[in-house]
Amino acid sequence: MESSQDAVAGAGTGEHAVEDRRARLRRFWKSDFVRSAPYWGIPLLLMGLAVYGGIIWNILISLTDYQGFLERPDYGNLDLEMYRQALSDSAVHLTARNTFVLLVAFTSVSLVLGLFLAVLLDRDIREKSKVQTIYLLPMALSFVVTAQFWLWMYNYNDGLVNTVIGLFGLGPYNWIGNPSLVLGAVIFALIWQFSGYTMVVFLAGLQSISNDQFEAARVDGASIFKTYWRVIIPQLKSSSVSAAVVLMIFALKIFTFLYAMFGTYRPPKGTDVLATLMVREAFQLQKWAYSASIATILLAMSLLVIAPYLYYQYREGAL
Repeated sequence: MESSQDAVAGAGTGEHAVEDRRARLRRFWKSDFVRSAPYWGIPLLLMGLAVYGGIIWNILISLTDYQGFLERPDYGNLDLEMYRQALSDSAVHLTARNTFVLLVAFTSVSLVLGLFLAVLLDRDIREKSKVQTIYLLPMALSFVVTAQFWLWMYNYNDGLVNTVIGLFGLGPYNWIGNPSLVLGAVIFALIWQFSGYTMVVFLAGLQSISNDQFEAARVDGASIFKTYWRVIIPQLKSSSVSAAVVLMIFALKIFTFLYAMFGTYRPPKGTDVLATLMVREAFQLQKWAYSASIATILLAMSLLVIAPYLYYQYREGAL
């Protein structure tokens, strides 16, 4: 008797569970999430195909010996030969070194200069809003505009840079044609464009810090320099990391700037970076598989920049 009652109770419980699942499924299909799917689903699908599909296809190409549109990739014979060639290629070594120098110098100087400008603006200088706009304006320019502007600035005969240093009895210098000067000239132009961005990031961080800390440091007899150096700047770690990641990503995307400035896939030796080598190997030499391997190396470098940032944000509870 008890076993039959248990069976009936179990059947009733099972039917109730099935009905509950059906009710939840009906609520799900009627939810705003599902009804809005045509608006977010299609863009998500296109982004997935364009971004992640492209990444997967590029990696597959790098494992073949694909030479261009006139042939089909042989996906049945995948190997790491292109990566072995890339790791032993002196051109890859040179461009990787230039990329690293550009990455470190551009990011470091932009951060320091942006922090300096942010501290000045944080001290409530006169015409603060106008100064902020002036320094931020270059960030609104595209790489193409910035490249053409500084190409004129560096002009050997009529450029403003040589004209100014000529007032001090120096120059003129061939900033673009001299391999020992051109990388520095490019880095300076990029710093001019992005230091305003780092200034805004640091200024936002400074304005989020309570004035009570300044007052406490003043009461303790600390100077303005010591207050910023020992109390305020250490609290800008999050701003520093965020700005550094953005700057490094832009540094890895330098191809547009270099092509706009020099008009060729092969810029001067001092500024030949992995991005220009990648495009040159693909579109000039038709070595698509080899170019894809260089692109994958660039992707790995980007992930090495982004992954620690995401981990830091996770540790800070921001993700």
